[in-house]
Amino acid sequence: MRPVNLQKHHGFAVALLLSAAACTPESPPPTPSDTAASAATATASASAAAPSASVTAAPTTSAASTAPTERPGPEVIATSAGDLTITPIYHGTVMLQHGGKTIIVDPWSKATNVRLPKADLLLITDIHEDHFDKAAIERVKKDSTVIVAPAVVAKELPGAKVLKNGDRTTIEGFAIEAIPMYNKVRGPETGKLYHDKGRGNGYVVTFGDKRVYLSGDTECTDEMKALKNIDVAFVCMNLPYTMPPAEAAECIRAFKPKVVYPYHYKDSNLTDLTKAMEGETAVEIRLRNWY
Repeated sequence: MRPVNLQKHHGFAVALLLSAAACTPESPPPTPSDTAASAATATASASAAAPSASVTAAPTTSAASTAPTERPGPEVIATSAGDLTITPIYHGTVMLQHGGKTIIVDPWSKATNVRLPKADLLLITDIHEDHFDKAAIERVKKDSTVIVAPAVVAKELPGAKVLKNGDRTTIEGFAIEAIPMYNKVRGPETGKLYHDKGRGNGYVVTFGDKRVYLSGDTECTDEMKALKNIDVAFVCMNLPYTMPPAEAAECIRAFKPKVVYPYHYKDSNLTDLTKAMEGETAVEIRLRNWY
């Protein structure tokens, strides 16, 4: 596979201090203290002004401990249409900034430690409260914000653009594809699943020549395994609601994204992921502390 220029951003001093609390829709964490200012708002302009060193994607290595120690911060990837700035926020919340536009995925009120900027585009994956949070959406939306969501969410959000599994659209110049996300076997009781097929969306968003995949809440599905040409992937892993790290590794090995950020991982042992990925030199695993 051709290498991708990955740029670690050193141009800003942003410290997004995230709590160590674990969270699930059914048992949310204690609210972390609101200590951060609006550093994330300056990300887009700072990334355009500050030089970054270009490095080639590194091979996967085993983690030395079960928990990632590096705090999240803006990280820059070069694309054919300009830099893409990625900021891990909290749990399943991600901020992507490109070409002066801000995309926020699944804003959640539990991320009280950072004041997010207003979004040009919101991507909502599912109906559960850690993905669909009306209060958090109101805080980051403006009159012109476009909201993309599955039908089950759009019923509660007048004006949201509905994407069904497999649908494609282009918004604000970004090509967006809705990817099925669902449980195959796990559920609260026999005959019920935590996430039914067809209800929620993962997303693939294209930035110039780079494709970014956001899994949403899912197990390792055939649709994930069939993904092609993914440069950056955000892959969930927490039991009992999605899948364990070893199962996530099965899918990652199948579709081989160049860079993987484990997210929505609660208290999963991420060493299980890095061990399962040993020897897979085409994939770089980036462990970040989302909590």
